[in-house]
Amino acid sequence: MRSPSEVGAEAVPLVRPLPADTFCPQSRRRFVLIAAILASALGFIDGSILAIATPAIRVDLGASFAEAQWISNAYALTLSALILVGGAAGDRFGLRHAFVAGIALFIAASLACAVAPNPPMLIAFRAIQGIGAAIMVPGSLAIIAKAYPKKERGRAIGIWAAASALTTALGPVLGGVVLSAFGDGIWRVIFAVNLPLGLVSIYLLLAKVPADAPTERRSLDLGGAALATLAFGALAYGLTSMSAEGEGQMSGPSIAAGAVLLIVFIVFERRQREPMIDLSLFRVGAFAGANVATFFLYFALSANLFYLPMLLIPGWGLSAAEVGFIFLPLSVLIALLSGPVGQWSDRIGPRFPIASGSLVVAVAFAGLALLAYAGIHSFWWGVFPLMALMGLGMALVVSPLSTAVMTAVEDKDTGAASGINNAVSRIGGLIAVAAMGSLAAWVYAAALNSGAASGIPGFGEPAPDVDAARLAASDAAFAAVALVTALLCLLSAIVAWTTVSGERLPWPRGSEAPQR
Repeated sequence: MRSPSEVGAEAVPLVRPLPADTFCPQSRRRFVLIAAILASALGFIDGSILAIATPAIRVDLGASFAEAQWISNAYALTLSALILVGGAAGDRFGLRHAFVAGIALFIAASLACAVAPNPPMLIAFRAIQGIGAAIMVPGSLAIIAKAYPKKERGRAIGIWAAASALTTALGPVLGGVVLSAFGDGIWRVIFAVNLPLGLVSIYLLLAKVPADAPTERRSLDLGGAALATLAFGALAYGLTSMSAEGEGQMSGPSIAAGAVLLIVFIVFERRQREPMIDLSLFRVGAFAGANVATFFLYFALSANLFYLPMLLIPGWGLSAAEVGFIFLPLSVLIALLSGPVGQWSDRIGPRFPIASGSLVVAVAFAGLALLAYAGIHSFWWGVFPLMALMGLGMALVVSPLSTAVMTAVEDKDTGAASGINNAVSRIGGLIAVAAMGSLAAWVYAAALNSGAASGIPGFGEPAPDVDAARLAASDAAFAAVALVTALLCLLSAIVAWTTVSGERLPWPRGSEAPQR
């Protein structure tokens, strides 16, 4: 797994038909692998630490609750809307060229984020960072697959996945220690550290790796990408504005505009010769069901991983170093268990692992809701064990969900199916941060007699003195978020059980399964 705002986004990696031959000589392949690992670390470290750093950013820049939501959502919006176009860019212009362009744009935007003087500028630069990531993210795994021959590809991807898991696990822990040791202003280093990593990756790609030939001259469907960005942006703005003081009157029109634009996007895609999203795949019940389950599950995951640090640090008064550990069990358990669980899923079919894993995650989030509602402020004996339980549930889901998506469609459609599922998980996170913020704000205000006690929208507000009433309101707000997300995980389990195949995979044991 990956970062909190992007957790699961790489759980079902973008894949495309793999080449019969490799463009890269054997002596240069290790440079491809190193560059891909470094580039992947950019997004993983940046995103995972950002969730821990959000309270510090709010204090340092004076960001409102809604602005904090958009610091996350601006990146998620452009990444989720453009990631399929980014994957197509590698096919059209060559993976090395597209990958380098994505890395360069990502680190340039990261430097701009590091010097952002105010929240609106940081939000704008985060959106640009998401555009770079939309090109970079699908390129990292794809260039490994294209550079290594089939017999060596599995080992190379395994090394990449292990390194990714390590950076994802250690990033928030180290970031939390740094934030606790050096104060709120150090959050800017989180973005600046992307520069050396990105430059090394670009150097290796340009100086050590030959250029690959484009695989196909396909269109990029920029019209569809623009419509998707506008549609999901309007929906996210409408949902976020519900919790923003003075902007509530814009929520209804924005949500309506987003719904209309989404319909226009669907009509537009149906008429395209080479659409960004092949909507015909959703006619397959198992594929549609797997994506609905994905949306519910990653909606729930993203909401909790975004709002939990905002409760624990300013609300409970924990240090960023302590809170950094909440992401550790998620990454470690997925790294350790995904392989064995994938083999188990191959034997019995993906239905039971997905449904049971979703139920385990539901129990973990229900436990967090109960903990917050009861006002039990125990991190190591309360929150951390529940996060470990959540990590166990996600470890049961990740690999089988990838299997369910890949086996629901024909072999020729696996690349499109994987890309769609990747985008669905990110869109789930985008909508979650926007919608659950409004719910949290309403509950927080209600707990304080419509906000009269503080006059501050949102929950877990940073303040010099957090009295008992405000702390209780913060607990109640997060409890509402955790309870709703627990119910969504339950729905994910029900959808998976009723739609996903319960049969073992069709390929014989010992033969090579389709690439996930």
